[in-house]
Amino acid sequence: MFRKTIFWIHLICGVLTGVIVIMMSATGVVLTYERQMLAWVDRAQFAEPRPGAAPLPVAELLDAARGQDPDFEATSVSLSIDPRAPATVSAGRSSALRIDRYSGEVFEPGGERLRSFFGAMTGWHRWFNASRENRAIPRAITGASNLAFLFLILSGFYLWLPPSFKWVAFKTRLLFNGKAVTAKARDLNWHHVFGIWSAIPLAIVVATAVVFSYGWANDLVYLSVGENPPGSGGPTGGRAVEPTAAHAGPHGAYETRLAPLPFDALFERASMQLDGWQTITLELPRADSATARLTIDQGNGGQPQKRHRVTLDRYTGHVEQWQPFDSQSTGRQARSWIRFLHTGEALGITGQTIAGLVSVTSLIMVWTGLTLAYRRLVAPLLKQRRPRPAFSAGMADGTRPTAPG
Repeated sequence: MFRKTIFWIHLICGVLTGVIVIMMSATGVVLTYERQMLAWVDRAQFAEPRPGAAPLPVAELLDAARGQDPDFEATSVSLSIDPRAPATVSAGRSSALRIDRYSGEVFEPGGERLRSFFGAMTGWHRWFNASRENRAIPRAITGASNLAFLFLILSGFYLWLPPSFKWVAFKTRLLFNGKAVTAKARDLNWHHVFGIWSAIPLAIVVATAVVFSYGWANDLVYLSVGENPPGSGGPTGGRAVEPTAAHAGPHGAYETRLAPLPFDALFERASMQLDGWQTITLELPRADSATARLTIDQGNGGQPQKRHRVTLDRYTGHVEQWQPFDSQSTGRQARSWIRFLHTGEALGITGQTIAGLVSVTSLIMVWTGLTLAYRRLVAPLLKQRRPRPAFSAGMADGTRPTAPG
């Protein structure tokens, strides 16, 4: 009875969310190598700096960004170890400008059509590509579909287990069955085989999506390791002080106000903290802040275990706080991993490929599941409604049907 109940819940969830899951899986496949493809387009714009050319100060790059758009409020600046790469000046998470580090020229985004395409695919993947003010309902639908899909994966594993724990029974569900010649037998075999071989990575991909969809799931990440979920933080930039230096003179001690170090000096100090860095990002501090926080990335931008933070004194360059990834709390590390396990980027190109492949298998599982549900629920009803042949009435009273003509 329990197995039968799980089966029917499994079937109903699959039918109700099948189309949404197909959309999210298909767009997930398309987005598999988005990072690499956009990086390839960007590199085509890189130009070798002239011999002897020196990069502009970071302050001038910020001025160039403001000159491009007076309403652009920069929040961070990112520099790459590649001298050809432009600086990235960001305003929050949604807007960024790429600026030539030697001329101050603002780059027009490369591959505009490709970026627009990926933007649309991301929009469909998350909220049916709805406009910002109309995303609440699509978000709720995709969130519920992610939760239902996670149940489908977990309950599917239970239903996959054969009633008899014998190798013959397992073999027919683990491997493709050449004897499954009918469409129904083939679909059932494929549903079992693709489902079991992709169950673990697909469960990770979908479970991480649930964390993005629901606040309670996000909090559960921290609570599961005995930590309180973090509250909303205030603006970054550290403590606000009036930096001074004490001097002794003929009339006693007096203080002089210090000037903050240039941003370039902060980048230089951060680059000395760790070898093998690829990019360094400075979170622009408030004017009255005595510290500045920088993120040092040794990976491709999607590997949280290779991202580290350092907080520097803005006036002396002294390291106030060094936070390599492994120094973070277990909850924060887990949440950082979750963000990039969903796309597989945390494990590099191999992880992205696995995430893309299980998105393909999810398409196959949903399709075969829907066809099996159709044969079980719809086909019998259509069969019952089919009109009987005209000669059936004659056959019923024992007479032979008369041939036309």
